[in-house]
Parts: sequence; structure tokens; C-alpha cells
Amino acid sequence: MTLTPKKAQESLVQMTELVLPNDTNTFGNLMGGRLMYWMDIAAALACMKHCAAPVVTASVDNISFETPIKLGNVVHIEAIITRAFTTSMEVHMRVWGEDPVLQYRYKSNEAFMTFVALDPHGKSRPVPPVIAESEEEKKLYDGALRRRQLRLILGGKMKPADAGELKALFYEQ
Repeated sequence: MTLTPKKAQESLVQMTELVLPNDTNTFGNLMGGRLMYWMDIAAALACMKHCAAPVVTASVDNISFETPIKLGNVVHIEAIITRAFTTSMEVHMRVWGEDPVLQYRYKSNEAFMTFVALDPHGKSRPVPPVIAESEEEKKLYDGALRRRQLRLILGGKMKPADAGELKALFYEQ
């Protein structure tokens, strides 16, 4: 079965949320779990746009919270597919906060997530390849294989000795 490649930009999802009192902790900051929930939704939507199928979260890479997002601020989430493998897709997430009164934006965090496409029986199914066009898309695409191998090693699904892309980082050729 041959799947038609799709441009990375075709998967772009931009989501906006307002931080309300129920979304915050005792310091008036957006709770990390709530942000991760919103990020998971945006990433799943990007994947579904790419593969036209239901998807499930397979992994979440490190999420570092650089700047807290305050009560009353706006959250902007951008999700885009960086690369597709056989049945999985890596998604790059960027998050900004925005103070609507003072009218400035600030970076909150970024992360990578991996999703798997499902067939009607709940089994993994093939996904279309990604076409990276911009310089940034190409850079993310090229790094995706290394990030995938690292995820597989950390998840116990690959032996470090089998990670060909990572060997170049640690061993002289």
C-alpha cells in the first residue's frame, strides 16, 4: 500500500485557550497538567489531519516549563508533524503565553510527542510520509530519527548498539 506524502504545513494546528481560575494552582499559574492536556489535544488534531485516522499518544518527551502562564492570560499552542515513520508520527509543540492587557507574548515551553495511527480494529496502521519544505521543517525532520532512537532506547525497545543515528554522536567514525 503506497501512501501519498503530505507537506508538514498541512498538519499545522494552532489552538488558543484562556487561563481561567479552575486551570490554575495556588500561585495563580496555569497547572502543568492542564497545559499537557491541551497540548495532547492539539498534537492529536495535527496527527489526525496528517493521517486521516484516529490516533493515540505513544510517548511524550521532556516538557520543561520555562515561563509560567498566569491566570487571565491566553495560551497559544502550535502543533506540527515533523516526521512520520511506519505507523507513528512525531509532533513538535510550541507554547506561548500572552498577556492580553499588557499585550505581549512570551515563550512558555516546547516539546515533542509521538502518536500512532489506528485502523478500525484498534491496531496500528501505516501513515503517509512527511514532506519537509522550510529550513526549520528540514532541521526538525532530520533530527526526528535521532529523537526516535533515543525514545526507543529509553523505553527499552531498542538496544543502544542498534541506534545507528546516535552512534555518530558518541563514537568516532
